[in-house]
Amino acid sequence: MALAFPFSAIAGQEEMKQAMLIAAIDPTLGGVLVFGDRGTGKSTAVRALAALLPQMQAVEGCRYHCDPAQESRLCSECQDRLSRGALPITMVTVPVVDLPLGASEDRVVGALDLERALSRGEKAFEPGLLARANRGFLYVDEVNLLEDHLVDLLIDVAASGENVVERDGLSVRHPARFVLVGSGNPEEGELRPQLLDRFGLSVEVKTPMDIATRIDVVKRRDAFDRDPAQFVALYLAQDAALREQILAGRALLAKVRVPDAVLEAASRLCIALGTDGLRAELTLMRAARAVAALRGHHEVTEAELREIAPPALRHRLRRNPLDESGSTTRVERAIAELFGA
Repeated sequence: MALAFPFSAIAGQEEMKQAMLIAAIDPTLGGVLVFGDRGTGKSTAVRALAALLPQMQAVEGCRYHCDPAQESRLCSECQDRLSRGALPITMVTVPVVDLPLGASEDRVVGALDLERALSRGEKAFEPGLLARANRGFLYVDEVNLLEDHLVDLLIDVAASGENVVERDGLSVRHPARFVLVGSGNPEEGELRPQLLDRFGLSVEVKTPMDIATRIDVVKRRDAFDRDPAQFVALYLAQDAALREQILAGRALLAKVRVPDAVLEAASRLCIALGTDGLRAELTLMRAARAVAALRGHHEVTEAELREIAPPALRHRLRRNPLDESGSTTRVERAIAELFGA
């Protein structure tokens, strides 16, 4: 298995790295959208994070690697096995599944296992990419170019956490809860608003313009490509420290308190920006709580709310024909007007 570039070795792109860590602590946020220039480490960061995360418990032999600790979310096969006795447990790596732009619907949602149907005359389900991504990451590069029928699928599954297949005489339901990570170049087209709203955080990555950072990035990538094992060994301790920080953040998350004053500040900010619905406030609150948990804090402060507001809100703003400012500038301006510079 090829070694992944160490997460702690990624130079610059602090907002992207923070968003990835937050999504790892609270997968219910809705995933991360990364838009920006080509060659800025978008796909590298996704694979690096998955390699960084600790292994997870799963039901041994389950095609959807169900969590044995959450019986209400077990697939039908695991529920049948549970009714006959205790479930066998194993440790598995967190899956990272690529969804290609040209993937067929059958490949994504699953379909009839033709080999078994033809050789044995049995109707059996062959899981698709959504099944493989359960409890992990589903990564879509150039997500803004994804075909409409696949966008509709992702919206439905992301909302329900379940994949339903009704075709070829099959009727299958299985868990499909994953962190959706999409990347793309905004110059190549916009994302459909329905899918855009499903992403919890949206981050912007740019090619670094200072010489020192550019040299550092090039040197690190070159060293990794020449000797991956030696390069990874240099960052083992830093990745291990990040892994412990993620585990501690997950354990603390449910205990982090969000004061009413912070919730009021979130509502005032969303009203000032004119965001639709209440998903913006909910995501802003959850993201701020995850930031606090990542840092070991037991209470969310206004500082953490302000810090995470741009990635939580910039993709939820309506277009204002009278304001040519970018969405990030509009969020930062609203923060300064409401809470001071």
